[in-house]
Amino acid sequence: MKNIPNLITSLNLAAGFLAVLFASRGNIVAASWIIVAAMLFDFLDGLSARMLKAYSDFGKELDSLSDMVSFGVAPALIMYKLIEGSSLLAVTDAAANRDALVTLLTYTTIIMPVCAGLRLAKFNIDLSQATSFRGLPTPACALAVISLVIAEHYSQSPLAGSITASPAALVIYTIILSLLMVTGIPMLSLKFANLSIKGNEGRYILALVVIAGFLIFGIGSAIMMIPLYIIISLLSRFF
Repeated sequence: MKNIPNLITSLNLAAGFLAVLFASRGNIVAASWIIVAAMLFDFLDGLSARMLKAYSDFGKELDSLSDMVSFGVAPALIMYKLIEGSSLLAVTDAAANRDALVTLLTYTTIIMPVCAGLRLAKFNIDLSQATSFRGLPTPACALAVISLVIAEHYSQSPLAGSITASPAALVIYTIILSLLMVTGIPMLSLKFANLSIKGNEGRYILALVVIAGFLIFGIGSAIMMIPLYIIISLLSRFF
């Protein structure tokens, strides 16, 4: 029974690898949904570990290694494909100059898995992050990437479309998300210790705002989830 959380964590890792495969073939929509599955496994492994009281150093390390693939490498490859596609459309100079510029732009995505690795390594040794986070969690970074893909693909969101059509916007988006992971900015943990409103104000507000956004604006509002998460995390310090 105590190996169940590790088995679920392994499914997270497997999903991350599948997402890498699909993204490498240019199917970034499928890769995005597979990352959603990885997030579900990431949630369930922690839940099962708490229910079964099956905590272990091995499980902690396996979880971080899985997150590195699913929420570090896979979303970085999706951004690579987005930047590559938008750059090829935007750059109209001579072929040699165009290829050099496209390569330069796409290689900026290297920063994302590097920052994800630094974020996860720090998280493993920082005991102060048991109930709150310092820096953007890697699943949140991945969610920011896939919400961009999903919003643009399914809703024709003008905001998502304007970002995915601009190489410069995509590069800036990549750099901002990456740097947020390694900052010391306090971020809200989404784990509920109990269902009481007191102490969970930020979590409930975030849940209500996200649900309201989906009901009013549909799936196109997905792109606003992480900005809202960051804003509410900062405001929750005053609750």
